[in-house]
Amino acid sequence: MNALRFRLAADADLAAVVRLRDDAARWMLARGVTGQWRPGELGVDHFRRIMGNGEVWLAEAADRVVGAWELWWEDEDAWGPRPPTAGYVHRLMVDHRSVPSGTGRRLLRAAERRVADAGRSWVRLDCLADNAPLNAYYLDAGYQVVGRKEGKSQPGGPPKSFTLLEKSVPGGR
Repeated sequence: MNALRFRLAADADLAAVVRLRDDAARWMLARGVTGQWRPGELGVDHFRRIMGNGEVWLAEAADRVVGAWELWWEDEDAWGPRPPTAGYVHRLMVDHRSVPSGTGRRLLRAAERRVADAGRSWVRLDCLADNAPLNAYYLDAGYQVVGRKEGKSQPGGPPKSFTLLEKSVPGGR
């Protein structure tokens, strides 16, 4: 599984991205993480909309999608109006049945490289405030807590509170 290939998603990939996200949601639920994602809450239209304003990236191994993430160039809902100095990572996900430990971190590093290559200095993300393991995951990856967003609206669900994290990336402006 060392041979991961990263590429932008195309319209033909969207059903695979939805399956990946639904599988990741089921994986979380099976481990008692009930407040994060639910299967079926985001469909093809969501990812197509993201592709229109940002980027959806895929990780492939042996010509199969094994991971994905969204990269936004602004995120006013969580971060408010900001100068264009950051990329915002959302929905980092892997196929837990077929990838080795550490694959999510490889996807995160690829997202960080993309942000730096775009000339931006910061990678930002928001993480469900009460998901302690996920918050710890991002802290361990070098992110720092810089705030909290209370009551952020969610697709198809009630508003939730999020931890705001960021990391400086070399090569940005």
